[in-house]
Amino acid sequence: MSGATEASSKQMPPLAGLVLAGDAQLQATAITDFIFMAKDISNAYLVTTGDGDVLINSGFMDNATRTKALLDPVRSGPLRAIILTQSHADHYGGVPTLREPDTKIVAQSRFVDNWQDMLYLQPYFAPRTRKLWGTTIKRGSSPQPAPQIFPDIVVDRDYTFEQGGRRFEIFSTPDGETTDALTVWLPDERIAFTGNLFGPVFLSMPFLCTLRGDKPRSVRSYLSSLDRVRRLGAEILVTGHGDPIRGADEIRAGLDRMHAAVTYVRNETLKGMNAGKDVHTLMREIQLPPDLLIGEYHGKVSWAVRTIWEEYSGWFHYDSTTSLYGVPRSSINADLAELAGGAGALVTRARAKLDQGRPLEAIHLLDIALGVDPKNADGLAVKRAALTFLTAESGGTNLSETMWLRSEIAAVEGA
Repeated sequence: MSGATEASSKQMPPLAGLVLAGDAQLQATAITDFIFMAKDISNAYLVTTGDGDVLINSGFMDNATRTKALLDPVRSGPLRAIILTQSHADHYGGVPTLREPDTKIVAQSRFVDNWQDMLYLQPYFAPRTRKLWGTTIKRGSSPQPAPQIFPDIVVDRDYTFEQGGRRFEIFSTPDGETTDALTVWLPDERIAFTGNLFGPVFLSMPFLCTLRGDKPRSVRSYLSSLDRVRRLGAEILVTGHGDPIRGADEIRAGLDRMHAAVTYVRNETLKGMNAGKDVHTLMREIQLPPDLLIGEYHGKVSWAVRTIWEEYSGWFHYDSTTSLYGVPRSSINADLAELAGGAGALVTRARAKLDQGRPLEAIHLLDIALGVDPKNADGLAVKRAALTFLTAESGGTNLSETMWLRSEIAAVEGA
C-alpha cells in the first residue's frame, strides 16, 4: 500500500471527530437565544424558559462535570426536567451530576428495560464496544459504570407539558438507533430535537443493527418515525451530534432523501428475496442510485440489507442444514486443512486470491488455516495484507468498519 494510501487509512472517520468535538469546547454554543449546546459523545441541550430550564439529554457520565460547567453560565433558573431521547449511556450518563432535587426525568416506556438489558450484558458488550470505540474514546483503566436511571414521567406514545411559557410536545419515534427513542418538539418555535433518530450524522444510512450489538431496529418503524418528524415542518432540526440543520426547505429535502433512500433499500431487498436471491448476493448488488446517495458514516447499505432481510424472514436462510444446529463450520477446520495439504497450502491459495484483488476470499481461507495453525507467520502476513487492502478500499468513512479492520490488523500484528 502506498504511503499516501496508508496515511489516509489512519485518518479519523467523520463520526469520530463529532463525538470528540466537546474536548475543545470552552463555552456552551448558542443555537438560539434560549437553546444552548454542550458538545459530548452525544450532545446535551439546555432550553431556558420563563420559569426554569429543561435539559434534553445529559451527555456521557465521564464528561458530566465538563457538561455542567459549560451550561451553568447560561442557566436561567431551576432545572425543571431532563428529557432523555434514548437509553444509550452517552445520552443519559450525566443525569446524576446535572439533576437537581426537584428535576423530573422524562423517558420512553422501554427506556428502563433497555438499559437494564445493556447493563446485564456488559460482560458481553463491553469487549465488543472497546474493540470498535476503544481507540476513539479514552476511558482509562477503571471507567465508571453507567448510572441506573428511573424516569419520573414515562412516555408511551405522546406527552405534552408547558414550562415557563414554552410548550414541549414529546412523542415516541423508535428504531432509528434505539427502540425507546423520543423526539422533542417545540411547536411555537418550530424546533425539533431528534436525538439519534437519524443516526449520529444527519443525511446518512441508519444503523439498523450495530456491529457492537443491540436490539435490531425495524425498518418499517424507522420509516414511520422519520415520516412523523418530516410532517412537523421543522425550521430547526437539532440532532444528537454536530450543528443543527436550519431552514424548513433544507430539512424537508434531507428527510425526503433519507426516506426515499431507505425505502429503496427495503424494496430492493424484498424484491430480491422474491426473486430467489440469497442475502449475500443482495448485500453485494444493492446500491443506492446517484439521486438517492446518502452517507454511510455509521450504518451501511449492505448492512441494512442484511438487517431488513432478517426482519422480514428471520435468521434461517435455507442455505445449510448445519445452521439449525450448534456445530459451526470452524469445527472442520482441521479436516479442510488436511485435505488441502496443510495450512501452508491454504495460505498459498489465500495469497493468490489476494493478488487477484479478492481479499474476502483470502480471509475465508486464512480463517481455516489460522484456525488450525494460529502462529503461522506466512498466514498472519497475508491476513494483515488482506485487512490493509480492505481498509484502503473502505476509505475510512464508516467508523465501525474502520475500527474493526484496524483492530483486526492490530491483533494480527500482536500475534
